[in-house]
Amino acid sequence: MNQIIYVTSPESQQIHVWKMDHQGTLTLLQVINTPGQGKSMVIHPANTYLYIGVSVRPSFSVVSYQINEQGLITETGIAPLSGSPTQLTTDLHGKTLYSVSYSGSCLDVSPIDEQGIAGKPTQTLKGLTHCHSANVDTTNQVLWIPCLKEDRIRLYTIGKSGYLMPHTPEALDSVSGAGPRHMAFHHGGDYAYVINELNGTVNVIAIDSIGVSSHIVQTLDIIPAGFRAKCWAADIHITPDGRWLYCCDRTASIISYFAVSKNGENLLPLGHQATETQPRGFNIDSQGRFLVAAGQKSHHIMVYAINTQSGALIPLARYVVGQGPVWVSILGALPLASRPTAPRSKLKS
Repeated sequence: MNQIIYVTSPESQQIHVWKMDHQGTLTLLQVINTPGQGKSMVIHPANTYLYIGVSVRPSFSVVSYQINEQGLITETGIAPLSGSPTQLTTDLHGKTLYSVSYSGSCLDVSPIDEQGIAGKPTQTLKGLTHCHSANVDTTNQVLWIPCLKEDRIRLYTIGKSGYLMPHTPEALDSVSGAGPRHMAFHHGGDYAYVINELNGTVNVIAIDSIGVSSHIVQTLDIIPAGFRAKCWAADIHITPDGRWLYCCDRTASIISYFAVSKNGENLLPLGHQATETQPRGFNIDSQGRFLVAAGQKSHHIMVYAINTQSGALIPLARYVVGQGPVWVSILGALPLASRPTAPRSKLKS
């Protein structure tokens, strides 16, 4: 089955659209010029729209692109945002778009209409010091927002029309100086994983099923022993089957990989794969067979096959993209009806 790879390059203000075949080979389909520096992207759960946050200082916006049957994109709408968009996500039903701004320390809640076009914000949360991502849990009821300079993850209950309300507990603390950045959830819904930018670690978080509190149950280094330079961790993803977890660091230019226990509770470090220079973003295809990493300083992407028995990454080929690529999105996710949901949140509400 062919899948579609979208790569955004803010320095050249482009999106490259690639077709990936069943062997992991890429064919360039389209290059789109974005109306500003675009970084984060997210695909609508129905695979019908691609959203990208763009900056033309002092203005910021989200652009909606309709995806056709071949994976090609056409701009269909643009809406304002309150701050420079660092990361975008949608709720599991594709009715609401969440945009965090690291520099603005704020989060916008934007409705997505029936046609799939994102509108202007209906709610803005401020005072989220250097928030770096918004992460919807597997129940579609709680939004997790790592705030890098607060060393904690803020929690909000997702209400009607995506409106965010205070949650109990209101936050999960990490250790001082960790710098929580991005997250991934185990498909079982009981565990989450957060990559910490400043100390180069990954936390395993148990999501308490009885609603008392969530807590960190494991912390592991993602940096090789003996590495002395400053940590600069960036992205984290888990394979759809929940067996392998991957993290990247931009200073070391590596992707670290871990085996995940069957229930998601424990990680086992397996190794490190050298990759493109300054890998700010990467992603895994919907079948868990391939990983695509973007080198912000190499201006290339690298495609790896994932060894399904060991989790190791096997380099396949590298491709030239635009200048300063930072984000990879892959079309080919499970259809909306197949996405896992649970009847209620694992956290107290």
